[in-house]
Amino acid sequence: MTVEKNPKKIKDMFDDISIYYDDMNNFISIGTHLIIKYLSLKELNIHPRSMILDLCCGTGDFTAIISKFFPRAKVIGLDFSEKMLKMAKSKNPNGVFVKGDCINLPFHDEEFDYVTIGFGLRNIEHRDKAIRESYRVLKKGGKFLHLDFGVQNFVSKMFDFIVLTCVKILQKDVNHYKYLLESKKQYPIPELLIKEFEASGYKCIKKCDYLFGVISAQVMQK
Repeated sequence: MTVEKNPKKIKDMFDDISIYYDDMNNFISIGTHLIIKYLSLKELNIHPRSMILDLCCGTGDFTAIISKFFPRAKVIGLDFSEKMLKMAKSKNPNGVFVKGDCINLPFHDEEFDYVTIGFGLRNIEHRDKAIRESYRVLKKGGKFLHLDFGVQNFVSKMFDFIVLTCVKILQKDVNHYKYLLESKKQYPIPELLIKEFEASGYKCIKKCDYLFGVISAQVMQK
């Protein structure tokens, strides 16, 4: 099965699940996804007064964590789902959020010290364009953080089973979550993603694995 990543269908899907997206993530992961996001952000060594762009910000987990633990940095969250952005704004009322497309960013060259993207790149139809855009808006020497699912192993398969079981019990849209699970199965492993990032000019400075490699973060530098 090949997952379709038509931008409109992806946007509609995230609009549909936005109202319960956070609750499902918290329930399925028992809150560990927030810890992992915090740990991955720490790897950036964010400096005060930095400019940070969070791509595919969704409901704003990264932006909320940055605002809480790195209050002197300025973070902008970008997403193409208005309903996800509405949820993000409710969690981080003082945050700055922009509706936009990752493959055509509304920012100048070398505008940001850091660019982050968590669990979003695999939903973009032309991820090569998104990677090049992230590189364009990042300052020379700036860092890019990518966080998403990693290797497929026994723990990963157990996670898939738990997700579908929870979705059915809670009577949420099974097809949407089937897509999300299938998309991670067809997503390149971290080592191959690093090669894609490097093809756009990045240099890998660190790879961090969590939960036996089920989740992986790659820190790249321009």
